[in-house]
Amino acid sequence: MDKRLKSLRQKLREQKISGFLVPHTDEHQSEYTPSYAERLAWITGFDGSAGFAVVTLDKATIFVDGRYTLQAKTQVDAALYSRHKLHEDPIEDWLIENLEQGGVVGYDPWLHSKAWLKTAAKKLSEKNISLKALDSNPIDEIWSDRPGPSKDKARVHKDRYSGEKSSHKRKRVAAEIKEKKADALVITSLDSIAWLLNIRGTDVDCTPLVLSFAVLYASGKADLFMDPDKMNSEVEKHLGSSVSHCAKEDFEPALKMLGEKGLTVMVDPKRAHAAVFEGLENAGAQIVEADDPCQLDKACKNDVELDGARKAHIRDAVAVCRFLCWLDEHGPSGKIDELDAVNELYDFRKEVSLFHGNSFDTISGAGPNGAIVHYRVTEKTSRKLEKGMIYLVDSGGQYLDGTTDITRTVAIGAPTEEQRDNFTRVLKGHIALAQVRFPVGRTGAHIDTLARKSLWDVGLDYDHGTGHGVGSYLGVHEGPQSISPLGYNVALKPGMIISNEPGYYKAGQYGIRIENLVIVQNSEYEGEERPMLTFETITLAPIDTRLVNAHMMSASEITWLNIYHAKVREKIVPLLDGKEKEWLIRATESITTL
Repeated sequence: MDKRLKSLRQKLREQKISGFLVPHTDEHQSEYTPSYAERLAWITGFDGSAGFAVVTLDKATIFVDGRYTLQAKTQVDAALYSRHKLHEDPIEDWLIENLEQGGVVGYDPWLHSKAWLKTAAKKLSEKNISLKALDSNPIDEIWSDRPGPSKDKARVHKDRYSGEKSSHKRKRVAAEIKEKKADALVITSLDSIAWLLNIRGTDVDCTPLVLSFAVLYASGKADLFMDPDKMNSEVEKHLGSSVSHCAKEDFEPALKMLGEKGLTVMVDPKRAHAAVFEGLENAGAQIVEADDPCQLDKACKNDVELDGARKAHIRDAVAVCRFLCWLDEHGPSGKIDELDAVNELYDFRKEVSLFHGNSFDTISGAGPNGAIVHYRVTEKTSRKLEKGMIYLVDSGGQYLDGTTDITRTVAIGAPTEEQRDNFTRVLKGHIALAQVRFPVGRTGAHIDTLARKSLWDVGLDYDHGTGHGVGSYLGVHEGPQSISPLGYNVALKPGMIISNEPGYYKAGQYGIRIENLVIVQNSEYEGEERPMLTFETITLAPIDTRLVNAHMMSASEITWLNIYHAKVREKIVPLLDGKEKEWLIRATESITTL
């Protein structure tokens, strides 16, 4: 990494700039980036999904969020990079502290949102530090073996899974464009394009996306900008005459054309990169800044998508339960390691119908590795499972009818009283969320504390959100909804799928997380003065009762757990045979305080 830093700094000197910004994203502001856009990993060694580096002529630093604190310590050379917390330690403050008056910081305008750049520029101006858009990314110039973008074919996402024709979606979103008094909407988020056009692909690991841009007009017609090699006759027929397909490199000229026609263009400043705004503004377009309407529409699943999600979770549960049975049999032997477990779980999922790969890289953490929130096991780090450990496995599958995400924490041998107590506190928080009823219009931030209270009672907490949205055969992390202290912007709405995943992590010892997916649904009772919402839990796999201290739980919490396990038994036991069936019957036995 030292050699790469030296090469980058040489490029900065040549361009007469003081520093360079390296976010973990691509030109679509994606969370999970394709290999050609993994610039942050290439320059720092950090391969988590949330990070940001700054390199100056004599210093370098990396910012990661709470999920990746321990991972950054192991992957990033502390002699080369200082480390800070993303969202807590402002990047602008670091630049002000480490650059001289009048410094110039370069950035790739295709990798930063206009909103962030505007905020940063205002802050940096206090020390006369300026931001400069670069014509080319200097990392790309020194990355000699940089891979190219995928050329895999796009695929049609059939109506029997999407539940709605693309033409209907385009018409509905076009109406929102008209409401904003705009002529067109520029869409740069890959999941929005995939949802709107009912297409999927294999261009991004674990997420069925197609590398593309799109423009939707108020007429309902659209332009799709995509590598022509990715088109095929099936997709072409599916898109029809109302969707024009253009080469991806034609996107910039198209922005210019929108401006030259004097059109009013709707753009999401949180999702579109600065280059889009510059291209439109410089050509004379009028810009309406507004949220990408596809995002909220996509988040509120229709009945077909919700039915598909329920069915996908039943099939996924069969694979997960078979794996947990295998784990109980082989885990205490001391002969299997974290990678063995990853491979075994994948093999079970491969046998499930409509399976199209993992929805993210499986987190398989034994003992202290479980305390690394988004730990990624490698051959070098893979730890043996041993008696006395607790093991955390966070995994999910992509199915044509739904996306799954489940975390289970499992005792390998007899757990300690401390492990049981802390697991039970996490479980109490999970149950509190699973049972909550809340008024229409509330956001995830209003209920986040329910998941943390039992931990807070004894001075414990966790450094990640409690819930993230999940797509329908799309991203396992989907906005705009969330359950977190920062999730105040978007109210939870019926049809949203969201995770319920409180946790606790004791550095160097163990990690605990219990995650199910839930559907937001209406909850109406006669005589109530306000409309209310609640959650339907759709994940179906046993929670390890060996880790539960029932004496810490209330009667209603025990009842919830027993009812949940009864549902798992009802839905999944008939789909298993032999020892796996017997195992699940035992794993879902009712608990009592007696």
